[in-house]
Amino acid sequence: QVQLVESGGGLVQAGGSLRLSCVASGRTFSSHTMSWFRQAPGKERECVATISWTSTRIYYADSVKGRFTISRDNAKNTVYLQMNSLKPEDTAVYYCAANSVSFATNWASYNYWGQGTQVTVSS
Repeated sequence: QVQLVESGGGLVQAGGSLRLSCVASGRTFSSHTMSWFRQAPGKERECVATISWTSTRIYYADSVKGRFTISRDNAKNTVYLQMNSLKPEDTAVYYCAANSVSFATNWASYNYWGQGTQVTVSS
């Protein structure tokens, strides 16, 4: 079992930055692929970034490439999402998720989810 707790969301002006953190409990965190998803009102949940357990494989959605950076510290059981140059269209609830099976970017592949943290970007 893996429990995930996100933090770091908030209200920021366009062009600003936020850093999300996700702390995991459980012995097998280091063997899990970790992702950040987001869901805006009326929209489907989308994968923003994914990182393999060795950090050697990383995926970014086209909409965030060059602006967001995903990283992890297995010693601290923590995954991060550094978000720079934020845009109003980045406004959403951001979720941390863990996958013990494969490097995947579809939400159905993830069996562990955090409660979500709200990110609001004002124009």
